[in-house]
Amino acid sequence: MQVGDIQSMMSQVSPDISASKSAEDATKSFQETLDGFVNNVNDLQTSADTAIGKMASGEAADVHEVMIAVEKAKVSFDLLVQIRNKMLDAYKQIMQMQI
Repeated sequence: MQVGDIQSMMSQVSPDISASKSAEDATKSFQETLDGFVNNVNDLQTSADTAIGKMASGEAADVHEVMIAVEKAKVSFDLLVQIRNKMLDAYKQIMQMQI
C-alpha cells in the first residue's frame, strides 16, 4: 500500500463517522489529560507531605528541598483550582445559552 491508497480510502469514509470519532477522541484525550494532571498534582502533594514528615523526624537535613517540594505542590494545586474555576465558568456560560 502507498500513501495515495490510504488517502483514497480515507476520503471514502463518511464524514459523519470520522467527525464523531474525532470528537470522541478529543473528549477522551481531554479527559486523559485532565486525569493525568490531577494525578500529577496528587503525586506532588504526596511527595511534599513525605518531605515534611522526613524533616519533622530529622531524616531530611536540607530545608531547601522540603520548601521546594511544598511550593511545587502549592503552585500545581493553585493551577488545578484555576482550571476548575475556568471549566465551571465555561459550563455556566454554555448552560445560559439559548437555543
